[in-house]
Amino acid sequence: MKLLLAVAPERFRDEELETPKRVFEEAGIDVDIASTVAGTCTGMLGATAEAAMAFDDVDPDDYAGIVVVGGAGSQDHLWGSDILLALVQSFFKQGKVVAAICLAPVVLARAGILAGRQATVYRTPTSVAEMEKGGANLLEIPVVADMQIVTANGPPAAAQFADTIITKLEC
Repeated sequence: MKLLLAVAPERFRDEELETPKRVFEEAGIDVDIASTVAGTCTGMLGATAEAAMAFDDVDPDDYAGIVVVGGAGSQDHLWGSDILLALVQSFFKQGKVVAAICLAPVVLARAGILAGRQATVYRTPTSVAEMEKGGANLLEIPVVADMQIVTANGPPAAAQFADTIITKLEC
């Protein structure tokens, strides 16, 4: 089993990549990292991660799900990525796990998969407006699972987020 981790090329939130990645690997789940371009991505706190591929090189058939990592860079680089939005829609239509943390649930809202579903997000005026525009029913709790969609509201929720994703993969 393999998961795709989608990160911004810069200013992703370090713990939101590192914690789930570690939890997945400890559970025997392989991960690939992708971004807007292949290469080294840098976190808000100084971590680096190698994106093995760009989003347009991803084949959803190779993965059991997609996890979109948050951080300030997600607003700048991921929210408006048409290629990432199409990937999210593809994973969702295939019934695969689709997950996002911090500011990244806005990607799911913009992809049109949160209408009428419960979700959470790192609350800023812009992120809340985008989630509501996408039709999400926002909850103020750390992690929300609605069918195969998992959202979380920030770094403190990263471990619970990863555990919830693993539970969904086992369904």
